[in-house]
Amino acid sequence: MANRPQKPSLKAQVQPNELELPEPVAGEKVQKVLARAGLGSRREIERWVEAGRVAVNGKAARLGDRVDDHDRLAVDGRTVDLAPAQEARCILYHKPPGEVCSRSDPEGRRTVFGRLPNLKSGRWISIGRLDFNTSGLLLFTTDGDLANGLMHPSSNIEREYMVRVMGDVQEDMLRRMLEGVMLDDGMARFADIQDGGGDGINRWYYVVLMEGRNREVRRLWESQGLTVSRLKRVRYGDVFIPSKVKQGQWVEMDRTDVKSLYRIASLKPKEIKRSTAKEREVMERQFGKRLGRGAAKKSGRT
Repeated sequence: MANRPQKPSLKAQVQPNELELPEPVAGEKVQKVLARAGLGSRREIERWVEAGRVAVNGKAARLGDRVDDHDRLAVDGRTVDLAPAQEARCILYHKPPGEVCSRSDPEGRRTVFGRLPNLKSGRWISIGRLDFNTSGLLLFTTDGDLANGLMHPSSNIEREYMVRVMGDVQEDMLRRMLEGVMLDDGMARFADIQDGGGDGINRWYYVVLMEGRNREVRRLWESQGLTVSRLKRVRYGDVFIPSKVKQGQWVEMDRTDVKSLYRIASLKPKEIKRSTAKEREVMERQFGKRLGRGAAKKSGRT
């Protein structure tokens, strides 16, 4: 039997200098660089790019643009210092109903940013949002990478809410909300539901979500024919809202809680920048007593 001639292998046909490799991509995306500099979250900066507010070397930036140390960036015509902040601040704010979580509102409604302390550099970035009629715990930071890490869908952070429900709540309704309910934007479920007591047609419950979709708590209860008459967020990850922080007040977070946020976001903690003497004076006045350096302590449910 004659030997069949062997075909040369692909490896033999392709010379090393003939391999076509993809061009290396230089730099980092513009929204990542600006977020690290403390100007906002990546999502927020993406909206700035779409609105034409960001420029690279004098030209309007586009989503997907990459920059390096040699590029000049500007936001709203003002040149940006790209050096990443070595320090970060985190504060806890007790949002009252009737405030929006955007920096400005075309309808002229009050914004959560209006009560926060002014910053000499950088800006406050909201870690998530609460809807207009929801009150409770809202966290702010000057670290864009931290905000992005905590808001990323893969973070799986527990968010606990105290909710007052109007209607006849049955056990099968609670079971369905724990197992999962199909909403307009996909499947949703509570990770936990605890009875908080109550009389008549109004009862309180503590519920836990692992994500932060728009009006998700309200929509889950509404899917069972029930109405949410009050909603307050009381916990985000390991951070509880302190009972001493009343609606419309803010407090500097303590080192332990800040480190827990960095741990959840899988980031190396930055140095904590302390509040100024004037800001501590504001905190002392709003709580009606001396707090020294002030700290957000964990507390039980309120």
